[in-house]
Amino acid sequence: MLSILDRYILKKYLGTFVLLLLLFIPIGITVNLAEKIDKILANEVPFIEVAKYYLDFTVYFANLLFPLFLFLSVIWFTSKLANNTEVIAFLSSGVSYYRFLRPYMIGATIVCIGALIMGMYLAPMASKGFNEFTYEYLKKGKNDRNQTNVYRQINDNDYIYVSYFNVKEKSGNNFTLEHFEGNKMTFKLAASRIKFNEKDSTYSLFNYTKRIIGENEDILQSQKRLDTTFTFEIEDLTPVTYIAETLNYTELNKFIEREKERGSSYINRYEVVRYKRWSLPVSAYILTIIAVAVSSMKRRGGMGVNLAIGIGIGMVFIFFDKIFGTMAEQSSFSPFIATWFPNIVFGILAIYLLRNAKR
Repeated sequence: MLSILDRYILKKYLGTFVLLLLLFIPIGITVNLAEKIDKILANEVPFIEVAKYYLDFTVYFANLLFPLFLFLSVIWFTSKLANNTEVIAFLSSGVSYYRFLRPYMIGATIVCIGALIMGMYLAPMASKGFNEFTYEYLKKGKNDRNQTNVYRQINDNDYIYVSYFNVKEKSGNNFTLEHFEGNKMTFKLAASRIKFNEKDSTYSLFNYTKRIIGENEDILQSQKRLDTTFTFEIEDLTPVTYIAETLNYTELNKFIEREKERGSSYINRYEVVRYKRWSLPVSAYILTIIAVAVSSMKRRGGMGVNLAIGIGIGMVFIFFDKIFGTMAEQSSFSPFIATWFPNIVFGILAIYLLRNAKR
């Protein structure tokens, strides 16, 4: 059972963390809105769409920066405990330093579980809405998607291409499908536009042509519209820049296995997304230990010194996380090592600081 000390610290732990989120998220929304307001007004975006965007932005923002918020919140309230000599009172009552850490670890477990649920299922949905709004309204007319030519091998024999794909409308332009038997193309499908029909999982092809390549002459078929089915899925036509972020963990695992079979060149990018969904929640434990070790000692400079140290350590952690993640995405560097390296380095730092703080 939790003692009075456990309940007291746990209440401070979770309360300060939630309060910091509630304080910083409106600031993030305000800064983002100030930056995007001109485009929102120029494109006459409906209010309901803006409201949905900032709901998605809130989840996206919280999931991205929760380690920093958690770290600063633990430093903040632990520094207050130290300045009020409450930490000394706890330890003087016969409570060991490791026993003093127990409510912090319980709090870190609660935050870790919440971050796992958010990262595995809620954040992907938010990321989908966030990116769809960005491409639909904020980057409208910039040809961002026209430049994302999608060329995919969907099995041993078939290749598809689409020059433009709208995720929200699930439609694309300049679609082709080429079928090979060995090294020889046997037929090629082409359409000026392709649209996915969610109701029956079929595809509509507009200005459709099919060229069957024969020994002596080719056979050409054409129709204004053709409704048909394909063996590939709608995700195969999605721009690869952010597709992994929009899939929940189960879907992401299936997607990565399918992409490996197809020899996709973006596997490292997808692997980084998958491993981060585990590494970031686990960082709650490491950052909590570092924050307690740094702030549980009463310093001459008071809370300001502890916060300065905390902000510095937090920024270094985020820098490591971003730099190694980018390195894995852009090279052959192991995604697993890249995503877990910050936790390993800061885990060693946490052990060192904990031993010093215990003394």
